[in-house]
Amino acid sequence: QVQLVESGGGSVQPGGSLRLSCAASGLSVGAHDIGWFRQAPGSEREGIACRSSGDGTEYYADSVKGRFTFSEDNAENAAYLQMRSLKPDDTAVYYCATGGFCRTFYDGTWGLMRPVDFGSWGQGIQVTVSS
Repeated sequence: QVQLVESGGGSVQPGGSLRLSCAASGLSVGAHDIGWFRQAPGSEREGIACRSSGDGTEYYADSVKGRFTFSEDNAENAAYLQMRSLKPDDTAVYYCATGGFCRTFYDGTWGLMRPVDFGSWGQGIQVTVSS
């Protein structure tokens, strides 16, 4: 049984940093695509970072590119999301997910970091950016 557990969230001032962790059991993170998603109040869940297990390619949403970095530790069987230069717009519940692919071909087009393509999710963790 796959289980993902996020940690490291909390409250931070604008410009601050946080590092989210995603501890996995029931699978090896290095052998599976791992995605980070977030959902702000009143908004749909969006993919923000994803690492493809096939070739190691990392994908980032434009809104976080250059500020957020994906990493992993196979010995710890965990994935991480380092978040820097945080903004109030980054306030959301953050999730890690697996059981899918960062890029999928569906209905004639390629999709990237689509929540619907991932089958196993953590419980989510709150990140609040506020002064």
